[in-house]
Amino acid sequence: MGRDNDSYQQAFILVGFSDRPQLEVILFAFVLVFYILALVGNSAIIFLSVMDTRLHTPMYFFLGNLSFLDLCFTTSIAPQLLWNLWGPEKTITYQGCVAQLYIYMVLGSTECVLLAVMSYDRYVAVCRPLHYTVVMHPHLCLQLVIVSWFCGFLNSFVMCPQTMQLSRCGRHKVDHFLCEMPALIAMSCEDTMLVEAFAFVLGVALLLVPLSLILISYGMISATVLRIKSAAGCKKAFNTCSSHLTVVSLFYGTIIYMYLQPANSYSQDQGKFLTLFYTIVTPSVNPLIYTLRNKDVKGGAMWKVLGKDHTFKATGI
Repeated sequence: MGRDNDSYQQAFILVGFSDRPQLEVILFAFVLVFYILALVGNSAIIFLSVMDTRLHTPMYFFLGNLSFLDLCFTTSIAPQLLWNLWGPEKTITYQGCVAQLYIYMVLGSTECVLLAVMSYDRYVAVCRPLHYTVVMHPHLCLQLVIVSWFCGFLNSFVMCPQTMQLSRCGRHKVDHFLCEMPALIAMSCEDTMLVEAFAFVLGVALLLVPLSLILISYGMISATVLRIKSAAGCKKAFNTCSSHLTVVSLFYGTIIYMYLQPANSYSQDQGKFLTLFYTIVTPSVNPLIYTLRNKDVKGGAMWKVLGKDHTFKATGI
């Protein structure tokens, strides 16, 4: 690949919607509100899952890790985005761009695998309830989380150097709010076929493979639920899985569209709005999705932490 060393160490200009100042004001308010929701909601879940020993189950262990990922994910994007939307300068240093790309790719890739791990947890809870505590023992849960993080770091350490080393021929305007891989590839002035091929292969490995495992898990769960004769049992199984399925649909839907398409067909405006959705909106609504149907959190753990101990028994599912 050709190299343009001068283009590497200069700051990037994040164009975004700088030509539409009124839209930037709306976006600033939008991002600020959802970022606050993400901070409060995910911090609350992490705090409750740590403080209340009755929530020390595999389900809440994974949920706490997901909240930690979402908290870091949105924090790696939102402050810089708010700064650029508020002020006249729409720049980010080269080092800041590299750090942002590495961090959000590690966290996003890790979340892809972790959601698949959580679907396996749901499968064991519904299909093998009598063996749940034996199968999902703490050591296995920790191993599954470590594997998720390893996959996230592996993807980032492979793709980020490939992306940042592309020649840009003096181009420093990134038509986006942040240093996202598709936008950085699209601004390159050299042949990006090899980088796109790497991105596609890793995208299949970290998106389609986990998604396939999720669909298989829920296919087996559905078969088990159909054999449940009691309405109460069906409702319990549905409540167990519906929150996770909703989160999977929101996250994977946007990520697959963003990363499994050729760079030459990448729509900048669509990419911007989808990026806002999965980096800002999804991390803020995940806590609501999980807690609205979860009586253990909203009806028990929260009251205990607030000093009003409403006795409950954590279901673990």
